[in-house]
Amino acid sequence: MAMEKRGPIGVFDSGYGGLTVLKELVNRLPQYDYTYLGDNARAPYGNRSFETVYRYTLQCVEWLFGEGCPLVILACNTASAKALRTIQQNDLPRIAPDNRVLGVIRPTTEVVGNYTRTGNVGVLATRGTVLSESYPIEIAKFFPELRVYQQACPLWVPLIENNEHDKPGADYFVREYMDLLHDQSPDIDTVLLACTHYPLLKDKIAPCLPPGSQLISQGEIVAASLADYLQRHPEMETRCSRNGQILFYTTDSTEDFNSHAATFYGSGLQSKHVPF
Repeated sequence: MAMEKRGPIGVFDSGYGGLTVLKELVNRLPQYDYTYLGDNARAPYGNRSFETVYRYTLQCVEWLFGEGCPLVILACNTASAKALRTIQQNDLPRIAPDNRVLGVIRPTTEVVGNYTRTGNVGVLATRGTVLSESYPIEIAKFFPELRVYQQACPLWVPLIENNEHDKPGADYFVREYMDLLHDQSPDIDTVLLACTHYPLLKDKIAPCLPPGSQLISQGEIVAASLADYLQRHPEMETRCSRNGQILFYTTDSTEDFNSHAATFYGSGLQSKHVPF
């Protein structure tokens, strides 16, 4: 029997936020190859319809499969909320039954209850993720006793994408959404950053939290979950190539991508253009 061809682990995001997840994946599992695709030409996904997000996400997943990726991580909460289940149930059996697509919501909701003492959890996300109700639904499966409060933060991604997140002007918009979240319940002691962009605002969000609160980013959780997944699925692990190589692709300007990506991942990376 011919040995199965190995390929990189695909990491997809609508823009740059998924680079915060990729960074943690590479920190945790540096031996593997990764191919990152940012659909920057059509970002942000947060306010788009379910149908549009599903269509765009499927197109990007199929492209990554075409690049030889046996496993794709949707490092985008909106895509995980609006497209993942349909792709897993309807499309994979048809287009690539042996490949796998994983998201960022499930790994996070499996552990979020371990952080809270009061049983009150806040979720900061895009409008699309909030409206999908994915977090309350998934958290209830693992921690039915938790009370989950969601707050959409539609202005945060544009602030970050325009490199305004570390400027004084961003403080107002961080405080505004944090006040709206805490107005829902003063007992929230654990706040989940349910958008992969939001870790860049951590230094501004943390001071808005009551003393003793926990602020959780997804990157490390998703990386730990992937390590566990590969251990439990040797049939997939053996299909992932190991040269420690990372390739970056964008559907928009490579110059823009390279300069913006430095904020999320580090400078000096070179992307290639994918025309969709």
